[in-house]
Amino acid sequence: MAFSTVSKKNGKTYHLHSRQQTLRGGQTVTLYYFASEPGAGAMDKLPDGYEVTENDRTGLPLLKKKK
Repeated sequence: MAFSTVSKKNGKTYHLHSRQQTLRGGQTVTLYYFASEPGAGAMDKLPDGYEVTENDRTGLPLLKKKK
């Protein structure tokens, strides 16, 4: 079951995904993003050290590092 969160502004459910991206210099980074439907790369839980926040204007969820 994919990790999901519900927007407080519009009531839609978003599912957390991740994918590996190789940069021009050869470094590989992990990208995290939310999508309305679970698909390839859906994650079961939040990565360690991150928390979910919401954009006040659009209501879209964001993943931020904990302070």
